[in-house]
Amino acid sequence: MKPRILTLTLLLAALPGLAMSASVYKWTDENGVTHFGDRQPVGSQAEQVNVRSGTSSAASGNRPSPQERMQNMEENQAAAEEQRKETAAEEARRKQREANCATARSNLDIIASNARIRVEENGEQRYLSPEEIAEKRAQFEEIAAENCGPADE
Repeated sequence: MKPRILTLTLLLAALPGLAMSASVYKWTDENGVTHFGDRQPVGSQAEQVNVRSGTSSAASGNRPSPQERMQNMEENQAAAEEQRKETAAEEARRKQREANCATARSNLDIIASNARIRVEENGEQRYLSPEEIAEKRAQFEEIAAENCGPADE
């Protein structure tokens, strides 16, 4: 009884390999087109080709699933959008700094060129005192120092 079981086991183990070893033929027709088929063509010279089936472990092991690729693509798009928003915000800050710098320098030029500076407060015009002019000069110098130099991150 044991030889029968051993023979049956060997036959069952070899059966998938025998089923996968179907013959494949390759031939070229009169127009020069190469064909492949599982039957040898009638009236043509054909060559039998060895075919290996299955996938390599390297190709299937490292490739992400479509869901993972979609998730990665969405994450990349979200990161790119965030980068664009940050870039737009940085651009707005840079432009604001440039405008503040230009205004502060212009005010400093006015203070330097005029001995008397007139301002309007509550609908009335008056001249600044020398102490108020010095205070304004210090204020505009501070604004210029903050906005006219390199940007601090």
